[in-house]
Amino acid sequence: MPLSPLRLRLLVASLLTVSFLGALDHTVVSTSLATIAGDLGALEQMGWVVVSYTLASTVLLPVLGKLGDIVGPRAVFLSSLVLFLIASLACGFAPNMGLLIVARVFQGMSSAGLQLMSQTIIAQVTSPRARPKYMAIIGAAFPVAILIGPLLGGIIADNWGWQWVFWVNLPVGVAALVFALVAIPSIPRASAPGFDVLGSVTFTAALVALVLGVSWVADPELLTSALSAFGIALAAFALFFWAEVRAANPVVPLHIFKNRTVAAGTALSAIIGVGLFSITAYLPTYVQMAYSTTATVSGLVPIATVMGMLVSNLLTGFLASRSGRYRVYPIVGTALGAVGLLIMSMLPVGLPLWAPMVVMFAVGLGTGSFMSLIVAVVQSAAPKNATGAVTASVNIVRQVGSTVTTAIIGGVIGAGVAAMLPIGFDAASLTPQLVHGSDAAFQATVAQIYRDVFAPIFIGLSAAYAVGFVAALLLPPGRLSNETGSIPVVVEPQNEPAPRA
Repeated sequence: MPLSPLRLRLLVASLLTVSFLGALDHTVVSTSLATIAGDLGALEQMGWVVVSYTLASTVLLPVLGKLGDIVGPRAVFLSSLVLFLIASLACGFAPNMGLLIVARVFQGMSSAGLQLMSQTIIAQVTSPRARPKYMAIIGAAFPVAILIGPLLGGIIADNWGWQWVFWVNLPVGVAALVFALVAIPSIPRASAPGFDVLGSVTFTAALVALVLGVSWVADPELLTSALSAFGIALAAFALFFWAEVRAANPVVPLHIFKNRTVAAGTALSAIIGVGLFSITAYLPTYVQMAYSTTATVSGLVPIATVMGMLVSNLLTGFLASRSGRYRVYPIVGTALGAVGLLIMSMLPVGLPLWAPMVVMFAVGLGTGSFMSLIVAVVQSAAPKNATGAVTASVNIVRQVGSTVTTAIIGGVIGAGVAAMLPIGFDAASLTPQLVHGSDAAFQATVAQIYRDVFAPIFIGLSAAYAVGFVAALLLPPGRLSNETGSIPVVVEPQNEPAPRA
């Protein structure tokens, strides 16, 4: 469904804007949480402002993906954008924490629709060859949001009030809505009518239980609840797979994973969440403790990581669109990520800060080289009537992988540091300020402890990238076609079809 150059530019601008708004709401609230909780008098519920948004934006991905295939991505996108604006307005007017959390749930739901349908719409209106370039542009919203979100949230909360953290979405979102109404074409539905209710309910229940379980498992007081959640998740997943193999129009068409490109691409997407997104939250703490830096300076390492991701995401997207070749980027990217994280595990304490910055920049560079590209490749390999569903699958394994691995890493750090501290020292009281105010010998001890605790974590994440390297090698070699609806030229004979439109 080719568009005129002007209309395509308007479309990309609109999709990039709303993708940025959705990604920003993951990060912009973090620096305002204490202010929000204090104003609403609910400090104990502060974490749910983030968890409710993340949970809602994760569990609804497969449902929204399939809905986009059935009714068309334009309708789902516009509905999600309107709901996002209403929810943003409600967040700012929330008189108590309970209503704010409810509004954040709706904001997360609509954000999932915006992110997912942006990628689906691009897949429907561009050729496989052009797709990586536009996916890279839209995908740049996430790393940019990571870079500026916390700073922007702090500035807004300090000068305008925390309500404007949410209300700032309104003027930008309305402008994006106007552009979207003009630029997004009417895309025919790709899938037959009929919604897989049982599959949707069981998959949503399984993901909710899984995410809650990994969120609770590190808290001894919630261990029983976590184990119960894991049991519910296991049962729900079993029922989901039973339902999907029998459904006439499944919410997640499992048969498409028989295609080697789809299976390998989905695995690569999971590696991004497991191997990098999970560790970024802990890098500032690691740097503060192992390198004795301030909180502000510790942010330089994750910033370097994100900058590497942003640069390579844009570069490989444009290169893949120019040549049509895609396989080399995930192969080189996963290798770079594996080597970089292995080097991080071997860095001794006492090095200048530029050392981990350079290494993590390389890890970000490797990850960004296939972060958005792999979505375009998998879309091109899937049947047209499953574009939304397969796009949702690629995104959900990334988010769930990040959520689960983040919880595991947090538990390992907490237990490891507590076990290695000198006898009689309370791990709960160990703060960067306390360490930096102590004598040099204690600072050196804590630095070595954090280095020893994080070393096996970096090795494990390096192993995850090594698995991704194998998955990248399994991608069938080929070239993305420059014509919508055609099949790419395959370099050598394959038993399975290479990506197509």
